[in-house]
Parts: sequence; C-alpha cells; structure tokens
Amino acid sequence: MSVENYRLFMLFKPYGYISQFITNDSKARSKKFLGELYDFPEGTMAIGRLDEKSEGLLLLTTEGKISTLINSRKVEKEYYAQVDGSITSEAIEQLQNEVEIGIEGEKYITRSTKVHKIDSPNLPERGRKIRDDRHGPTSWISITINEGKFRQVRKMTAAVGFATLRLVRVRVGNLKLNGLDVGQVREIESIKAVVESSVKL
Repeated sequence: MSVENYRLFMLFKPYGYISQFITNDSKARSKKFLGELYDFPEGTMAIGRLDEKSEGLLLLTTEGKISTLINSRKVEKEYYAQVDGSITSEAIEQLQNEVEIGIEGEKYITRSTKVHKIDSPNLPERGRKIRDDRHGPTSWISITINEGKFRQVRKMTAAVGFATLRLVRVRVGNLKLNGLDVGQVREIESIKAVVESSVKL
C-alpha cells in the first residue's frame, strides 16, 4: 500500500463521546462528538470506533487506506476491562479460546484471544462513577484482539458471566496510550509508529 500526504492522530477518547464528527440522527444531536475535542483537518475519520461508554486510544486519519490497514486482523488492539465480580481462571480460559456472541442478530464465534488478569491499572478516574463498592468486588483483565466486531469485548465478557463495567483501549499495534491525558490529541508522524515493520504499507 502506497500513500502520501496523509495525517494521523492519536486521541485519549473520554467517556461519553461518540467516535464520529456529525450525525443525521436527531436523537443523537445532543451527544458529544470528536470535533469538540480538537480542530481536526477536513476529511478526518476515526479508525475503529470506541462506543460512547468506552474510553482510551482512538486513532484518526485523513486517509482511508490507513484506516483499512489498522482495522485489519494484522493489527492487535489491547483493552483493559474492569468486570463485575472476581473473574475466575475458567472464565479467562474461555475468553482465550472461542466464545459465542451475537453480531447483528447472528451467532459469531470469536477467534483465540490473549487474556490475563491484571492489577488495577493506573488510569485517570472516569467522569462518571462506575458504581458503589458496596455492590461487590470487581476485577481487571487485559484482553487483546485482532478483530473489531461491534461491542465485541463487552459481549465476550458477558458471555462468560462477567459484565464489563469499564473498558479502556490501551494499545493499537505498537502504539500505546501512555503519556496522553483524557481528551488530549497528538499527531503521529508515520503509520510505522503503529504497525510492525513486516506489515506492507
């Protein structure tokens, strides 16, 4: 893939923002959009959306071919998920293997996934409180996928009995969220900061 004169950005998407710039849906016009966070150039598009309640690393570009590459299965996406309850080793093993979820009304079997339990990560507090601690324990996992189905991680954890309470994308390819504040945007000089050198551009 040969592209020139594209621009590429990384954003720490806050909770409560929709991963687009405009909408024709009258019900969504009161929502918060990406253009409120930064003066992006005309033609900028989000690469792989994060839903309104999800946070973390969102890439944006002015070049459709860059978006296609990063959305492909060649590029890993890592998430930190806070789940309801003390997650079991059995549930983690299920997530690592195939999980059946629903996509657009059809059954879908996920691919093998990298999953492990982690300590509570050092993340900014979310604007909206997760829930009262009196409602029971929670736990955190790291989950890495190279698919991008709608609300996939949330559906996967729910399928093994642990609802996701907070979801933060922390890595896309080689690019990590580290060093960005919530709502902050940074321009990236080259797609090679994201993808492995073995991936043809």
